[in-house]
Amino acid sequence: MIFNFTLQFIVKFPFEQFMKASILSAISLMLLSSAPMQAQKAPVCEQQAHEMTIHGDTRVDKYYWLNDYWLDGPQKEKVVSYLNAENAYQEKAMESTKAFQELLYQEMISKIKQADESVPYFINGYWYITKTEEGKEYPIYIRKKGTMDAPEEVMLDVNQMAEGYEYYSVSGLNVSPDNKMLAFGVDTVSRRQYTIYFKNLQTGEILPESIANTSANLEWANDSKTIFYSIKDPLTLRNDKILSYKVGAGEEPRLVFEEKDETFYTYVGKTKSKAYIVIGSYSTVSSEVQFLSSDTPEGAFKVFFPRERDHLYSLDHYGDHFYIRTNWQALNFKLMKAPAGQATDKILWQEVIAHRPDVLLEDMELFRDYLVLGERSNALTQIRIIPWTGEGEHYIRFEESAYMCGTSYNPDFETPLLRYSYQSMTTPSSQYEYHMGSKEQTLLKQQEVLGDFNQQNYITERLWATAKDGTRIPISVLYHKDFKKDGTQPLLLYGYGSYGSSMEPYFSSVRLSLVDRGFAYAVAHIRGGEEMGRQWYEDGKMFKKMNTFTDFIDCAEFLLAEKYTTKEHLYAMGGSAGGLLMGAIANMRPDLWNGIVSQVPFVDVVTTMLDTRIPLTTGEYDEWGNPNNADSYFYMKSYSPYDNIEAKAYPNMLITTGLHDSQVQYFEPAKYIAKLRELKTDNHLLLMHCDMSTGHGGSSGRFKRLREVARDFAFLFMLEGIEK
Repeated sequence: MIFNFTLQFIVKFPFEQFMKASILSAISLMLLSSAPMQAQKAPVCEQQAHEMTIHGDTRVDKYYWLNDYWLDGPQKEKVVSYLNAENAYQEKAMESTKAFQELLYQEMISKIKQADESVPYFINGYWYITKTEEGKEYPIYIRKKGTMDAPEEVMLDVNQMAEGYEYYSVSGLNVSPDNKMLAFGVDTVSRRQYTIYFKNLQTGEILPESIANTSANLEWANDSKTIFYSIKDPLTLRNDKILSYKVGAGEEPRLVFEEKDETFYTYVGKTKSKAYIVIGSYSTVSSEVQFLSSDTPEGAFKVFFPRERDHLYSLDHYGDHFYIRTNWQALNFKLMKAPAGQATDKILWQEVIAHRPDVLLEDMELFRDYLVLGERSNALTQIRIIPWTGEGEHYIRFEESAYMCGTSYNPDFETPLLRYSYQSMTTPSSQYEYHMGSKEQTLLKQQEVLGDFNQQNYITERLWATAKDGTRIPISVLYHKDFKKDGTQPLLLYGYGSYGSSMEPYFSSVRLSLVDRGFAYAVAHIRGGEEMGRQWYEDGKMFKKMNTFTDFIDCAEFLLAEKYTTKEHLYAMGGSAGGLLMGAIANMRPDLWNGIVSQVPFVDVVTTMLDTRIPLTTGEYDEWGNPNNADSYFYMKSYSPYDNIEAKAYPNMLITTGLHDSQVQYFEPAKYIAKLRELKTDNHLLLMHCDMSTGHGGSSGRFKRLREVARDFAFLFMLEGIEK
């Protein structure tokens, strides 16, 4: 079982101060290139020419040496020195915002209900709850036996565990079926390499045995002694092996499965019925599932259906059948069933839910009396309730124009009660319990926003831009009710557009720090995600990747045409693959943006995808292409941000990264800013912050990460002349 509990935050700013800030904006923008800024010299990165030739094409990378930190070579100290110089430059350039950053930070914290609890859930005789306490960074995981009135048992207090660490992440909490043992993973570096530990819940003892270099993905067999878990290749960090281990037996782990195809990852799980342990292997376009009775952990896994190119499937178990979500002859997936406990052929599968060209089947939840489907249509998520009797099928209805919903954790198979979550850009995160027969529902918990937050002060819209090829692109927008669509106010446009990951219009009180200060916030649901179905993803990857970038630009131009803002007040933000998006749009249309915040950006596409030693390379050939093939190489090179930097003016930019990032290595943004400094012809701000103690996800503490948010927002406010 995995415990999930997220607190979100809110700030308030007197809206009438926005007009004063706007007047100051033009003055501030001129001051950015004034003498004090020019007096501070930007870091100059040493150049060492490194030639790379393939397909008859030679690229010269002057900053390739920045890769040397992890190789522990002679230039390691020079790498650290350069990163520290960039950090010092960023600190100095934003020195005038320090007090404002602290104000923002305190403002955000003041809106958090610091002492809080998650909605309890009941499983196997215990109620499980996640708590947070006043002033503490990390969660406390507890349980109560039988009833909510029972004494509280603290399983883990992560605050105590994290003492003395700059970074501390606990993941994969899983209690044994006999309720006696807790297994969990700990990462203290931020490389997503977890060590599994075991805690005796009866004595409180942490066992001396541990398992290093795992993904914290683990499952117990029904004997409460055997765990199955995935480990990582130490170099590429690919989950490539599944092992089993008998806790306390004094035996070595047993290799159960090794995924030898370097384009595949592997994981272990358990069906909702608890009857089967499953091993999944997956790549971008293919998957395969093996299964084993949870009662016989020493047995051999069987392949349910062998992997095939372009066939993705997953399964769960109910009664005499496996239920299979599959894209076999179904681009948007369909639901099939087959006899449980045996290998099968697709020709024997029976259709339960047919494929629909306009509805993406995203997930399923099995209950004794009901089948619950998570669907996506017209860029909105939906929950569909289907009684096994065939009578009374319906959807849970929602009224807002842009929202997100989904099933929550539902471990009880027998119940008619469904737990689901709902939120929008104006509605705080809410947990409901819904009776699938009577349709009655109860609000169990809504995120409490301290202070004078009033939902009625904010407006959310769903807009539609038209791309150059005629495709309609959805945009979700949030703004204060006093926002004026006359082009005078700022707007931040966010985007991602990769891996089929849909960007949801969720609630964020942190985001309201922008909105209360006169910003509109918009999400461009561009191709490369799955907001409009699986084809939306297919049309934004590989040799259609350019659609992702042009869609974002077209969304920006639509917002400009509709007078939501002007170029002087338009900003863009994205992270990771969204940082690739930021780099591409900065090269393609630098004139559109007054500022860009590029977080942990994937910007050196070609070089990274040619280096199989780097995590997330071979497994993503079907996302970006394999540059060892000439057609993929030249297409990737045509948009790779690092390869397309030119001698021209670029917008103001803030780039962030983490030294221990395992997803996008620190040297990509480091090289990127160095080359931008070399070639750009403007006097706009170009700043980078490298967190020397974290990785891809930033800080681990719930408060500490708000300082990162405050810094990013202060950068935008500085460009707008907003000082408080």
